[in-house]
Amino acid sequence: MDINMGKCMECGSYSLRDACPKCSGRVVTPHPPRFSPEDKYGHYRRKLKKLVSEEASK
Repeated sequence: MDINMGKCMECGSYSLRDACPKCSGRVVTPHPPRFSPEDKYGHYRRKLKKLVSEEASK
């Protein structure tokens, strides 16, 4: 069993559960993804980021 700490997206509290015990919100990992020089999906991520920023500026 792998136990990882998570941060609630709703209230910002930390928990070891899948759902927040305070507000029942969604819990996600607070850590960034690992860095890899051989980033296979970097091109797609940058393309999506550019599209999102263009949509926000409209």
